[in-house]
Amino acid sequence: MMRPNLRGCLAGLAASVMLCVGVAAQGTDPMNGVWKLNVAKSTFSPGPAPKEMTATIESDGPGRKVSVTGTAGDGSPVKWGYTGNFDRKENKVTGTNPDADVVMLRRLSPRSTRTTYKLAGKQTIVNGISVSEDGKTLAVAQSGVNGKGQTVKNNLVFDKQ
Repeated sequence: MMRPNLRGCLAGLAASVMLCVGVAAQGTDPMNGVWKLNVAKSTFSPGPAPKEMTATIESDGPGRKVSVTGTAGDGSPVKWGYTGNFDRKENKVTGTNPDADVVMLRRLSPRSTRTTYKLAGKQTIVNGISVSEDGKTLAVAQSGVNGKGQTVKNNLVFDKQ
């Protein structure tokens, strides 16, 4: 009579689960997509609010790629982004972001993440990001100190396009 190799079965099961979780995280991330800022539903302290903003989020291996474009409250163009993994390591911010030159990403749950920004080695803004259950709304709670030294407490609401 053959006895099943329990340790081998458990290792195979664990590997299968890890593979499925990795594939699911890459292919079905509810944050992926094009998101347009709903200025009317958002609050900004300090202001002024951006005139418009669009964020594009896509999976990139075990992490994500983010591109942000728009028009700032003073009419200047906004264009910046980053690519990084959810490992809390510093990733370079490209383009012009007055509050950050690096970002660190952390996944809190399948529908929420935290991004921590730094400028010249000093922490500036922390974003708590979550997607609604229906996948149509992306909420970003921002807090910290911006590149100008002002205390920030913003709540941004984005609609999926």
